Amino acid sequence: MELRQLMYFVKAAELSHFTDAAAALYITQSTLSQQIKQLENELGMPLFDRIGKQVHLTEAGGVFLLHARQVLLDVEKGRQAIQDLQNMLRGELRIGVTYAFTASLLPALTTFPVKYPGIKIYVEYGTTRELEAKLRASELDLVLAFHTSAFYDDLETLPLFRSKIVVAVSKKHKLAGLKKIQLQSLNGMDLIFPARGFSARDSLDEALQTNKIEPAVRIEMNDVHSILSLVEKGHWATLLNERAVMGWKNLVAIPIEGRELQRQAYIVWQKGTYRKKAADLFIQELLKALPPDGK
Repeated sequence: MELRQLMYFVKAAELSHFTDAAAALYITQSTLSQQIKQLENELGMPLFDRIGKQVHLTEAGGVFLLHARQVLLDVEKGRQAIQDLQNMLRGELRIGVTYAFTASLLPALTTFPVKYPGIKIYVEYGTTRELEAKLRASELDLVLAFHTSAFYDDLETLPLFRSKIVVAVSKKHKLAGLKKIQLQSLNGMDLIFPARGFSARDSLDEALQTNKIEPAVRIEMNDVHSILSLVEKGHWATLLNERAVMGWKNLVAIPIEGRELQRQAYIVWQKGTYRKKAADLFIQELLKALPPDGK
């Protein structure tokens, strides 16, 4: 069994087409078909059902795909570790980020590529749950997210700063002049909410249920930029992490009285796996850019 056979198999499984997979790998279809056939012979079971030009994974193929991907990921991590030891500092760094981290992330994204031009950075936005699932699957190197708890069996966390959930409204909104607002004031208020799965939404649901508050949620959206764009027009209000509102000059962030809607920001890694040197260097750059008090 060879690494190239695993690469050919994974690509064919992803595209469900031998011709397309061969083209993506810059090899002939006959070469790909021959290598996969050899792999099937070695395993003693067919990995694909071949139906015309399309191919579909068999049950055995689906099981083997999980292991083949893991092997390729482990090999890539080993290659990265050797590069790091040789101080080559080239390669890729994949960072998962929740939307509220944008303002805190941008300074590091400005300076890091200048210091380390050989490292290409990929930034992927999503909910905390989505990003941590990709982290566990080794599709991301680290995640920047907000949590109520930092305890995981399989993940390691580093606390960064605390941030509040606020009521965000347009400067034209009738509430814009308030210095603070009580949670009870949300009863019956027309609101746009972030969709379930967002860190801010999870905290909101818990706090509202505890205090028996039922706001009039008219719209739920899974895109924070769209939520703030609607709020900016004047009628709507929303509740989000205060970090998400930074940079929106026509919006006002009104603090909510009490401490129950504070969130802790963390860097999250896989526990017990090799950490890229590029990841450590990026975190150093991120920490330099954060204000000392985390505000």
